[in-house]
Amino acid sequence: MTHDLSLLSGLPGEELILKGLADLAEGRHTIETCLVRIAVNRLSRLGISLPDGISTENAELELYALLAPMGNNAHSTYNSMIRQLISFEQSLDHRITRAA
Repeated sequence: MTHDLSLLSGLPGEELILKGLADLAEGRHTIETCLVRIAVNRLSRLGISLPDGISTENAELELYALLAPMGNNAHSTYNSMIRQLISFEQSLDHRITRAA
């Protein structure tokens, strides 16, 4: 079952995931695409349509590398983004389960 992206509306981290999906479709390598790559298996299981062949390999390392220019703030920003991603996944799972 594939869900409409409007199902993501209002979820915590929605803007990060939507930007990541758009960036993936355009072939861009961004912080947001790394987040989507980290979550690709769960997003797919939840019915979010994703481009074929997304590599999850090293996605977390690549995210951190993109954040590294922030210096001392990179680690806390990385942790914050991962928490937002987890919150997004849990909220989406809850929304889908409740709608079923």
